Amino acid sequence: MEPDETLALFDHEMREHARPDGPGTRVERVGDVVRQTGGPDDWNGVVWTAPDLSPARAQSEIAAQLGHYAARGVSEFEWKLYAHDGPPGLGALLTAAGFEPEPPETLLVAPVADQAGAVELPEGVRLRHVTDAAGVELMVRAHELAFGTAGSRLRHQTLARLADAPPDTFVAVVALAGDEPVSSARMEMHPGTGFAGLWGGGTAAEWRGRGIYRALIAHRARIAAGLGYRFLQVDATDRSAPILRRLGFTALSTTTPYVYRTAP
Repeated sequence: MEPDETLALFDHEMREHARPDGPGTRVERVGDVVRQTGGPDDWNGVVWTAPDLSPARAQSEIAAQLGHYAARGVSEFEWKLYAHDGPPGLGALLTAAGFEPEPPETLLVAPVADQAGAVELPEGVRLRHVTDAAGVELMVRAHELAFGTAGSRLRHQTLARLADAPPDTFVAVVALAGDEPVSSARMEMHPGTGFAGLWGGGTAAEWRGRGIYRALIAHRARIAAGLGYRFLQVDATDRSAPILRRLGFTALSTTTPYVYRTAP
């Protein structure tokens, strides 16, 4: 498929017809947006806007979402704005309403078959699938080492997915050097679509540059291939985007998280 065709398919399957990304969350189309609502440790926010959204309707929708999440006691939610979304100036309207833009990410996609190669790890490093609370703690530790941020939300979301996710919709894996977690990653699979989403791939600083990140891509791609998915999708930071491009991923768009936080 050409990149514009793949982007149109992504918008249709993964945004306009988004599925809940965890137990206890609800996805609904209301007016000109599709949004997800969950608890305080879930991802809350707008994932899609109608392509013919006008500035006046955009302002109305922004006000409606502020009211929706405030009524449910959600103190933080995100409006996921893609570069190809309209209307022009939507980012400025969000900022004027109190949203704060975070660093943009690159939407990258690759055919699953192109990435499902050999899983080559450095000597002494092994992969462990996360299936229980002990594995979750290892993954959280790897995440904190890689990104320098607290893993409490990741812990909550992963435990919930392990407890309630339907079969073949969620994979979490941690790379161990001996018994020490040095990298971790997740994959969200969406039955009925062609996309498997890669999330959270990160490696502790002293272990970067040894192929662990690439091995985690290949490992998850092999699983996705076995389940019949066509594409891997990543919202990549500036750190991971160059690696993914070298591996053959194609940039389709950029996405900027506009985050609204209520005062503590």
